Amino acid sequence: MRHKKKLAALGAIILAGALVFRTFLASPLPAGAALDGPIPSATPPAEMKLARIVTGVTHRSAAVAYRGGSFSDQRDFGMTALLVRHPKGDILVDTGMGRTIDAQVAALPFWFRAVTSYTKGTAAADQLKDIGYDAKKLRAILLTHAHWDHVSGVPDFPGTPVWITSEEHRFVDHGGWITSTARDTHATWEEYTFESGAYLGFPKSHDVYGDGAIVVVPAPGHTPGSVIVFVTTPDQKRYAMVGDLAWQREGITEREERPWLTRSLADDDVPRTRESLLRIAAVKDRIPDLVLVPAHDARAFENFPVLTP
Repeated sequence: MRHKKKLAALGAIILAGALVFRTFLASPLPAGAALDGPIPSATPPAEMKLARIVTGVTHRSAAVAYRGGSFSDQRDFGMTALLVRHPKGDILVDTGMGRTIDAQVAALPFWFRAVTSYTKGTAAADQLKDIGYDAKKLRAILLTHAHWDHVSGVPDFPGTPVWITSEEHRFVDHGGWITSTARDTHATWEEYTFESGAYLGFPKSHDVYGDGAIVVVPAPGHTPGSVIVFVTTPDQKRYAMVGDLAWQREGITEREERPWLTRSLADDDVPRTRESLLRIAAVKDRIPDLVLVPAHDARAFENFPVLTP
């Protein structure tokens, strides 16, 4: 009898392992509705410039990022901020790793630290200081969402407003350990609204400058108040800063969501994440030249210039 129980338990473990493994296999989501209608116009000023600010990496594999990714495909997930220089005031999209990243990670749960390996670089604030950047030009920090690796550098910019949706602000206050880093930043939070109409298939939008250079749309799912930041440059190059809607661009181009294990741990609302992912996939189909920029896809940030004075 005891032998039979052991065999039954072993069989159950093997079956569970097989079921979990299957969730790592490729399984593209069905395509959503095609995006019709004109592409919104944008008239960014000639003086507008972009620069990437790489602050470090975490060490992962493609397998944890999207279904169908390989465990042997080791990738450094970038921790990168984007500086948008604009005559009406500069914007920093996310912050990457800040000066106190080690202490911030040490305060996170043990199990999370056990599966998270990172290499820190130079904080965004220090890189800006090194080039003689005038901090008075920084109008705000615009978050794609409020997880630890996107808000880590907020304390390095004391007094700089941090723009956030009301949904994400509530998430910061009540999100438990996953938003503890954001709470501990003691940020100067400023909520913004989506006062403008539909934009590229998303139901509402916020045009930061009123010229189409930076347009923010709600893309909930990964967190309740996650957003996508569309950036259009003077030469009409279009970028979509999708935050963590997908960790690598294959998640969008191949319509592959995260495997069950990682999406269960990472995504606040899985069905809404799928909906937002399919919306941005439809935008990419409509605008093939659109550059998709998942926050942790180092390849995507290669499209941006490096930081210079």
